[in-house]
Amino acid sequence: MRIIIIDDDCLVADALKMILEASQEVCVCAQGCDGREAAALYRKHRPDVLLMDIRMKNMNGLDAAAQILREFPNANILLLTTFSDDEYIIKALRLGAKGYLLKQDYASILPALKAVCSGQTVFGKEIVARLPALLQKSHGFDYSSMEISDRELEIIQLIADGMSNREIAARLFLSEGTVRNYLSSILDKLQLRDRTQVAVFYYQHR
Repeated sequence: MRIIIIDDDCLVADALKMILEASQEVCVCAQGCDGREAAALYRKHRPDVLLMDIRMKNMNGLDAAAQILREFPNANILLLTTFSDDEYIIKALRLGAKGYLLKQDYASILPALKAVCSGQTVFGKEIVARLPALLQKSHGFDYSSMEISDRELEIIQLIADGMSNREIAARLFLSEGTVRNYLSSILDKLQLRDRTQVAVFYYQHR
């Protein structure tokens, strides 16, 4: 797995590189110290995952993530920070970051990189538990105006509850393939990128 590490603390970046490469499952192909470097290095190396801090000089990680995702919508960006800041979490989710981890939890970084590389989204348990309170805003959104059917809305609600395609299929007596087709239709109608953004959308408009 090829990754790029972006952190304005060189000691932290070097420590991460040493820890991750010791697993022999990760190759750190580049390091940088701010968001501007992140965008340039991503463009040059096209890593499997970009592991990036948030608070940095010149350009922060969230602004860099937004810039990179505009150019490379399928980029796997895993944000790693010491700050469990509500505003950061919400913005990271809206941008389409694949994960948001706290630096204190070093043991979770390698598993998170693997998960993100395989197409999953990874948010620490503490953060997931806070999402409903963070994102709940207006009520009574008219999903029919987006041509969302009752069945699709049901699937959106189950995704927001954290259920996998397999669990949704079992709950609704559908095949996993049918659930995937529904999810694809939902993403298209709501112009979203992945199931994490579906959950965010649901809580924002509940």
